[in-house]
Amino acid sequence: MATYELIVIAMLVSFILLIFTGFPVAWVLAGVSVVFSVFSVIASQYFDVDTYFLTDWRIFGVIVQRIYAQMSNWVLVALPMFIFMGLMLDRSGVAEKLMRNFVNLFGRFRGGLGVAVVLIGILLAASTGIVGASVVLLAMLSLPAMLEQKYSKSFACGIVASSGTLGILIPPSIMLIIMADQLSLAVGDLFMGALIPGVMLGLMYMVYVVVISMLVPSLSSPPKDLPPITTQMVIDTLKAVVPSLGLILAVLGSIFFGIATPTEAAGVGALGATLLAWMNGNLNAAVLKDVSMKTSLTTAFVFGIFLGATSFAVVLRSLGGDEFIGSLLHSIPLSPGGIVVVILLIAFIAGFFLDWLEISLILLPLVGPVVSALGFDLTWFVVLFALALQTSFLTPPVGFSLFYLKGVAPPEIRTVDIYKGVIPFILIQLTAVALVFWWEDLVLWLPAVRYGTG
Repeated sequence: MATYELIVIAMLVSFILLIFTGFPVAWVLAGVSVVFSVFSVIASQYFDVDTYFLTDWRIFGVIVQRIYAQMSNWVLVALPMFIFMGLMLDRSGVAEKLMRNFVNLFGRFRGGLGVAVVLIGILLAASTGIVGASVVLLAMLSLPAMLEQKYSKSFACGIVASSGTLGILIPPSIMLIIMADQLSLAVGDLFMGALIPGVMLGLMYMVYVVVISMLVPSLSSPPKDLPPITTQMVIDTLKAVVPSLGLILAVLGSIFFGIATPTEAAGVGALGATLLAWMNGNLNAAVLKDVSMKTSLTTAFVFGIFLGATSFAVVLRSLGGDEFIGSLLHSIPLSPGGIVVVILLIAFIAGFFLDWLEISLILLPLVGPVVSALGFDLTWFVVLFALALQTSFLTPPVGFSLFYLKGVAPPEIRTVDIYKGVIPFILIQLTAVALVFWWEDLVLWLPAVRYGTG
């Protein structure tokens, strides 16, 4: 094994081990990159080294240039706007209206309240793209009602946690914006490619909730002696849905029909969410200040990891990390499709310990060129990768959706209830991964139609 390969392995292992110390990820990434840069430059002065050793202190100038290029990337301007949009929508009162009307309409059917939660999860996903806000909001709105209707605690927790994670896949997704930036893909293509798989996954959740509620009646028990469904009840539900659909159409429609770029559409979405809050009487100076502060903090957190990951990636590639990973994957005695499966498996396992952001910024740029060289469409692969990575929000022990849920769940819900509840939904997600893997048109059909190539 060449010396540079040993250094690359040491760098990756050091990062993984330091993650478990609880030290901030952004500092771990930046610190490891600095340490290995200094080590490589100093070692090159005293020993015969491989081609990929860093032998010049100018590597730090390269890191600064890459960071500047990252911070001046206009595509990433969409991030704070979409974050603002999601947080403002959370405060607008739209979700509360949806839940109240959906409970009245669907709560009378076995499993109906669970279906209503998934529907609201889909609407929130297509309106916000922020998992934490969606999970917390769904938990606060629906868990008390579901427990009151005698839903199994694990069943209710599984529905809420999985429905909240749809925001990471259904556009406008922050994760897709970052992935597009890492592989220099068009954000609009990824949005269009992820729409069908994202909605399909939500529908799979709903089918599961209905079927399992019918097969195992003890999981849910709808209230009795409810008044019959009236025309007014249906009208009220439609009125509650229209604002969210209007916001979705304004954001995604403007992108899909070529009216606006994703960055411009993000501004439209932020304005639309603010108008919805104003229309519902929930907009004031305190709300605007709070949403703006949280947007700034969240954006700073994301970009902090961006800067650390950029430094890490520059050093890793300079040490020959790209060639090492590429040769490692190409040496696997499998077909090109088998190699893609191995990559997805690595992403799935990494999701048990790392957040999606670190995986997207570190692993995706390394494996993307390999997948492209194997002849696969990168848009298809990125959506497939995102779908597999979505499980990182649900898989213990570092499933962030599980933490969000536990933080706002009623005291009678234990951590083990949450873990048991998400297992069926993780299996559904893996089934969706298999469907997208075998049926590429689930991703590629809509972009092809948009550009007249289908």
